[in-house]
Amino acid sequence: MIEEQIKKANIEAMKNKDAVARAFYSVLMNKIMLEKIARRESGKELIDADISNIVQKLIKELDDEKQNYTKVGNAEQVKNIEKQLSLAAAFLPKMLSENEIKEIILSLPDKSVPTVMKHFKANFNGQVDMRLVQEVLKTL
Repeated sequence: MIEEQIKKANIEAMKNKDAVARAFYSVLMNKIMLEKIARRESGKELIDADISNIVQKLIKELDDEKQNYTKVGNAEQVKNIEKQLSLAAAFLPKMLSENEIKEIILSLPDKSVPTVMKHFKANFNGQVDMRLVQEVLKTL
């Protein structure tokens, strides 16, 4: 499970006294814990696809933060964020490419937007960027 890998990586970062990695893992584990608490109320379990979605959201937040630090010229923070982005990428599953998405869409009997989006959400959650699916679908 991805959560166990994150906990092990956090322990390893503590042993290595890596403050940047520790900060990243702490934020990630807190986001996972908050999602677990939110799901506990509805009685749902947190699965690896959900954790992948949390990691993807965190990557987007880090990208925005990196752009802001780049604008103000803070090279050290940009370097730290780049390290955090590389740490986050290790916990993501292999994402589907445009060609793979196109092949899947072409194999579907109904190629309407709602049907295609539901199919990818149900079968490839956490393995595909839904915006990319939408862009590929528009080109067909």
